[in-house]
Amino acid sequence: MANLRAWLAPERPGDDLITDQRERRMVWTELVIVFAVTLGLSGLSSLLSLIDALLQPVALSDQTVAINVPQADLSLIDMLKQLLGAVRLIAWGGLGAYLLYRSGMRLAAVGLDRTRLGADAAAGVGLAALIGVPGLGLYLLAHALGLNLAVAPSTLDDTWWRPIVLTILAAGNAWAEEMLVVGYLISRLRHLGFRENTSLVTAALVRGSYHLYQGFGGFIGNVIMGLVFGRIWQRTNRLWPLVIAHTLLDFVAFVGYSLLRGKVSWLP
Repeated sequence: MANLRAWLAPERPGDDLITDQRERRMVWTELVIVFAVTLGLSGLSSLLSLIDALLQPVALSDQTVAINVPQADLSLIDMLKQLLGAVRLIAWGGLGAYLLYRSGMRLAAVGLDRTRLGADAAAGVGLAALIGVPGLGLYLLAHALGLNLAVAPSTLDDTWWRPIVLTILAAGNAWAEEMLVVGYLISRLRHLGFRENTSLVTAALVRGSYHLYQGFGGFIGNVIMGLVFGRIWQRTNRLWPLVIAHTLLDFVAFVGYSLLRGKVSWLP
């Protein structure tokens, strides 16, 4: 019973609460700036995209949104621009890690050390399986109910570099999202004195917000994923399993879709 209570309503760990009012204002300012240039801005853009889709004369399920799209006509330029997108994602996650380090936190405190790579990898694979199958089911259900657009994870041309670039983009997405909305955001909310459940819900809603462009199913599915991932991190302080699981999920979505597109009837 006590163990269940610890998972449902954990206590805020550590003694790193910031009480100085000037420092608290600086943390709030930092949070606003970080998310204004990264995933928070993406969330607002996704909200506008959803509103635009809802105002169209056709149902959401009759519309399609693509994630990884060609950036140039010339194949080499397209590849380089896709890789620049991955660099941007890696830099976003690096910014969160750097700011935590500058605040006095060891990166090992958020689970970015290399002392348990085998266990972290195994946990990541298991977590990907736990989230992946129900997530696909939720997407298909939401699309069938008209609550979601048809999501095309990749419309890149069939080139030799497509699976390589999509794999790198999957890893970049995973690193940016898990570092920013779990490791960085929840840590900073802890510094401000937020309760663990409040921090968890906040992080999950942020995660869901920048998937609103997919429709209501994308939002709900990613909020649920955020609740699961965030709680696991709060209880284990291991970020690598989340990054590995997210990479696997996006790899299957990006590369798997590019291979199955037009070849299976059940995929919208």
